Amino acid sequence: MKGSNETVNNSASHSNSHEASAHVQDCSRGKSKLDLDCEYAFSSDNMVFPENGAHYNDESSCGAMPDNSCVNGVLDNGFQPSISDYASQFSGDAYDSMSSLEKLCALISLYPSKRPTGRVVAVVGRSPRRDNIVGFLSVKQWIYSRESKKKNSRKNKHQSDHGKHQERLEAGDLTIGFDLVAARIVDWAEECYIPDACVIQIFGRGSDVEAQLAAILFENAIDASEFSPEVLSCLPPIPWEIPQEELQSRRDLRNLCIFTIDPASASDLDDALSVERLSDGVFRVGVHIADVSFFVLPDTALDIDAQIRSTSVYLLQRKLPMLPSMLSDNLASLNPGEDRLAFSIFWDINSAGEVLDRWVGRTIIRSCSKLSYEHAQEIIDEAFNLQDSSQSIEHWPKLYGHSEWSDVVKSVKCLHEISKKMRENRFKGGALSLESPKVVFLFDEEGIPYDSVVSGRKDSNFLVEEFMLLANRTAAEVITRAYPSCALLRRHPEPNARKLRDFETFCNKHGLKMDVSSSTHLHHSLEHVRGELKNDSVLFDILMSYAARPMQLASYFCSGDMKDISDCSHYALAVPLYTHFTSPLRRYPDIVVHRTLAAAIEAEDIYLKGKRKLEKITEKETLSRCFTGMCFDKVEIESAEAQEALSTAASKHRFRKLATRHVKDATDKLYMWVLLKKKEILYSEARVLGLGPKFMSIYIPKLAIERRVYYDEVEGLTVEWLDTTSTLVLSQCTHKRSSRRSSPGKCRTLEEVALIVNPADLELEMSFSGHIGGENGELQRCLGISEIMNNEPAFFPLTVHLLSTIPVALHAVGGDDGPLDIVARLYVGSYLQ
Repeated sequence: MKGSNETVNNSASHSNSHEASAHVQDCSRGKSKLDLDCEYAFSSDNMVFPENGAHYNDESSCGAMPDNSCVNGVLDNGFQPSISDYASQFSGDAYDSMSSLEKLCALISLYPSKRPTGRVVAVVGRSPRRDNIVGFLSVKQWIYSRESKKKNSRKNKHQSDHGKHQERLEAGDLTIGFDLVAARIVDWAEECYIPDACVIQIFGRGSDVEAQLAAILFENAIDASEFSPEVLSCLPPIPWEIPQEELQSRRDLRNLCIFTIDPASASDLDDALSVERLSDGVFRVGVHIADVSFFVLPDTALDIDAQIRSTSVYLLQRKLPMLPSMLSDNLASLNPGEDRLAFSIFWDINSAGEVLDRWVGRTIIRSCSKLSYEHAQEIIDEAFNLQDSSQSIEHWPKLYGHSEWSDVVKSVKCLHEISKKMRENRFKGGALSLESPKVVFLFDEEGIPYDSVVSGRKDSNFLVEEFMLLANRTAAEVITRAYPSCALLRRHPEPNARKLRDFETFCNKHGLKMDVSSSTHLHHSLEHVRGELKNDSVLFDILMSYAARPMQLASYFCSGDMKDISDCSHYALAVPLYTHFTSPLRRYPDIVVHRTLAAAIEAEDIYLKGKRKLEKITEKETLSRCFTGMCFDKVEIESAEAQEALSTAASKHRFRKLATRHVKDATDKLYMWVLLKKKEILYSEARVLGLGPKFMSIYIPKLAIERRVYYDEVEGLTVEWLDTTSTLVLSQCTHKRSSRRSSPGKCRTLEEVALIVNPADLELEMSFSGHIGGENGELQRCLGISEIMNNEPAFFPLTVHLLSTIPVALHAVGGDDGPLDIVARLYVGSYLQ
């Protein structure tokens, strides 16, 4: 296969985990509500498109952040430390007694700022993740391979088993190379450079969006099939009503003013909010989460299928739900005006944002309205005025029950004020947030992107986030208190120390003071830099992207697996315990947490009832809640009665690793490619992130992506690199070849590196722009003219420094003839053209 679709994690915060599917030809080369933890706090939609299937290695270039005094472990003087150099510092016996790993670790400790290198000496096992690959068939390579095997009298026992493709290959049909296919590696002889594989699935033309989406789902093992009859048989009959026993055992909150705040297009409503004013400046805030565990019973066909799917997958234009729509969009969803089962958490919070008390339990609610983030933002901005009779509320959702709009408006404003204080306290306590710009695509009626805008989150987003974070933290505390050895939690380890030092060095080098000693100091430093760069938002976005790169991935774990309690903490949120509780309609781990929480609540009820009976305590008297309450009575929890209650209510839970983020990143990349394919050329400004004698790394603010521009060994281009000042000078030369010596066949044309326009022709084209009409094709041309006018070309000789702003031209490549990619070229004007 001549190319593969790459599953890329485009978040800069996860740059340490980028994995690009290697090309088979060259295997030496390498829902709008997001998860409210590390994936959210460090969400960066800066998408890095690896070139030629290679891993983006910051340290392999003279980039902005890396310490260029060392490349691949070689010191300034050219000396490369080795094991033998280290051994000379120890006695023979001490050195000989060390294992190979100890020797290597000791060597690394001698040079903490340097990275060790290695050489592959053997392949001991195959990766199951690489068994199946996606890409394009190379017909010429297949023909050559077939002829070679005929000459060697070897039987090809691994021929493609897909009949149509086999026939087309045999017939020499070159158009077969335009089809995007999946293949399974079946043999890779040690002496062979290219493995044998057989085609197992055909997705369609590489330029087709649906084919690319199908390939993305295949690569990430996402189940896109319909729900089976066995799964659907687990759903309750329609019409469904809340059972009488649930009405009797749950707290009834249907008269409380409860509402949801979600993206306007959301149909699976997991969470709702409420607030009541008590006395002396104390508010009772409620978070109400859909009780999905009531419907998804353990070990049923529905439960097993949900485990396999693991999560709902959002593809911008559609979603693949984890649960049947009868549940996710109807019976379990907190739809307005409908009685719904929920888990509710109430906190009594004072004006300082401190939690005084809490209650956790199963409830019945009835949401009065489905607000969008835009609706909530209008209320926060006081753009929605109930007293203004001229203001139309036609675009506002319907209101149900006894609540009035004044109640909803008052609640949203109150929640906003409380969330601001809580957010302030959270960051004072050491929390860290690395907000990066998000690219939003604008789609036409046919579902094709025609433009994109960069947007950030608003106060309404932060309002919901703050209380969801608090709910997740509370759930983690309760289930860990009840089940200290089997609670499903989520941890976020400390960042990569070396990369964090690189970031600190980069900032200090550019006069920006940065303290990375703790998450608290890092957050305060970034906020201080934000103020210093208030007139240069692009540079601050770049800094946030760099700050996110040292961060590691958050992961699920069982509390019993951690011997040290400090290993359970969440670095980004600066909390000792955290879990996922607030999105059970789209995330299976949340269902597991719900079951554990339900068991804790049930066990607490059993224990308190027994205690009342044993000690003859009346119902009017209040008992402290040992599991869900604010106070932690260790003696009471460890009592024989409490442990017996826990054993009675315990259940088994399972979960599997999620792959949603890979799908989201790949989908964003696909739609960005489609957008640029339609525009043909996108003119934009770019900031130089990394600079060297062979290539530069650039950041394009309009698309929030990074690209590279290679300029070594280019015909008609002279490259001058001034090492002392890290300055690059590019000049156009009149003779065909530059003075730089190059390998035969490696020299590229100037057009591959730069889009060169004659200023005279450009002025002529501008003069005709005023005659453009309003038809669709002409409108697109008008938009193109506008981009050209707003982005003037640079001129040779072009002098570039680190963090310079340069004009570039972007266009999409691949599709029918190779992997999708976005190419950036310098946008330059020249009268020699």
